[in-house]
Amino acid sequence: MNRRVVITGLGIISPVGKDIKTYWDNLTKGVCGIQRITQFPVDDMIVKLAGEVKDFNTEDFGVDKGTARRSDRFTQFALAAAQQAMNDSGLSIEPERLGVYIGSGVGGIHTFVSETKKVMEEGYNRISPLFIPMMISNIAAGNVAIAHHAEGPCLPVVTACATGTHAIGEAYRAIKHGYADAIIAGGSEAAVNPIAIAGFTNAKALSREEDPAKASIPFDRRRQGFVLSEGGGIVILEEYEHAKNRNANIYAELVGYGNSCDAYHYTAPKPDGSSAARAIKLALDTASFKEGEKLYINAHGTGTPLNDVSETAAIKLALGEELARKTLISSTKSMTGHMLGAAGAVEFIAAVLTVKTGIVHPTIGLYEPDPACDLNYVPHKAIKQDVDVALSNSLGFGGHNATLAVRKL
Repeated sequence: MNRRVVITGLGIISPVGKDIKTYWDNLTKGVCGIQRITQFPVDDMIVKLAGEVKDFNTEDFGVDKGTARRSDRFTQFALAAAQQAMNDSGLSIEPERLGVYIGSGVGGIHTFVSETKKVMEEGYNRISPLFIPMMISNIAAGNVAIAHHAEGPCLPVVTACATGTHAIGEAYRAIKHGYADAIIAGGSEAAVNPIAIAGFTNAKALSREEDPAKASIPFDRRRQGFVLSEGGGIVILEEYEHAKNRNANIYAELVGYGNSCDAYHYTAPKPDGSSAARAIKLALDTASFKEGEKLYINAHGTGTPLNDVSETAAIKLALGEELARKTLISSTKSMTGHMLGAAGAVEFIAAVLTVKTGIVHPTIGLYEPDPACDLNYVPHKAIKQDVDVALSNSLGFGGHNATLAVRKL
């Protein structure tokens, strides 16, 4: 069985928008969602910036108060984005043919921190009975399945920064091979808190810049690291004939997925980019990409010194020097920051909208290009360009590489 898979619904919670229209408008305008942290005091912290989701109210997205109260912030983001995507899709389907593939890189870390504080200050008997079901990484997928009566395959993925991309890729395979007719897929993360910021800071992963305009600057020689952010991205993947028979609005066709591992280092990418290149090449091969077609790549583009150089090398290895230099590339993280397990899904949505609208959003803040990052990263301003195929790259701690390919239908 080898069925076609299309995207029929989109949902987003991000620092630059809590609905698809606002998100896309802000990306194409180059709006930066990075600001000084407001969720807790940062005067004594080295890192003071993040991409926060402001004014988030679960009731605005049809999530009832009881469910919200029993859910960590990362699950609330997933529920809100999934409801948007389902509303957008208008999907009606037998419960056993609907699946959920939603992952998170770190899960309920807010709950973990608050309950640990209770142990330290009040004793073990004060731990909430909801601690475990609020904290575990699979619970966003479980709660979304409950909310939408999805009784088909439910498979959360945890592959650090590649989580959202792998979740969508594995959902694509499940539909392609007949295990479901539609899947609610993506990633969610809410890790903007003192312990996560401190951990990433001491791992030397975060930018210490205090000017938001200079903090998340992928491919720029001044870059220091990534900016931590939060949010969720959800897509509705659907078998093509099922979507066509119900006259669904189809954004694009998901046509390729590549999955590889560096097997090199627990945080650093393989310097030559060869394993990431294999994931890109696998996605292009499944997409039946042909010479002469216009290609766009939504880069992982974190703004860390090692990632941007190795990803540039990977793109050149996968495409060849000539095609790599013709390809338009941009980093959503220059505006949103790095949403960890949600990043791949949020950036996949940007790739889908690029194919749909013929607009390539910019990489903002790129004023002093690194000589080792010498491709066209679309600095400063969006470009109007019809695109045949768009790729979305994600490269996670642990050496996890994933690439998705979408094609205009």
